[in-house]
Amino acid sequence: MLNWMKTRRSIRVYQEKEVEQDKLDAILKSGLMAPTGRGSRPWEFIAVTDKQKLERLSHTRRQSSQFLSGAALAVVVAADVESSNTWVEDTSIAAAFMQLAAHSLGLGSCWIHVRDRSYDDSTTAEDFVSEILDIPAHIRVLCILSIGYPAEDKPSHNEEDLLYGKVHYNRY
Repeated sequence: MLNWMKTRRSIRVYQEKEVEQDKLDAILKSGLMAPTGRGSRPWEFIAVTDKQKLERLSHTRRQSSQFLSGAALAVVVAADVESSNTWVEDTSIAAAFMQLAAHSLGLGSCWIHVRDRSYDDSTTAEDFVSEILDIPAHIRVLCILSIGYPAEDKPSHNEEDLLYGKVHYNRY
């Protein structure tokens, strides 16, 4: 697990290769196993493999989502906000679990933040995604995970560069 954390990097360039269904199933299963506040399990995952929808979703954020059009799939990570007041935390943990699972399966991923971001001056990124995917109003979107076979290599995190000064024991 520590090696996966060290070698997992945000991948924004993907091979033109479909992700096998068993790998997608494993990624989604890892999200479903993520812990949640009071066992509320408010998350909802929308797996998107349709190329036209991926292209449309790639416009969610002007500067930071274009690469989604080259991904084999996306997982939209959302939550039923009526079932939990810790939905942001719960969905964040699930998204991180899915990214680590994807990496463990030889896939790359990248988090595209949606919550509290804008599509344009009059439309939120959440509203844009919700319209494309017919998401009901009580479901909020946290992020989109792009997933696919990497077409770029990135170096592992260097342990010497970790910010150990941000670790405190027994007090700040």
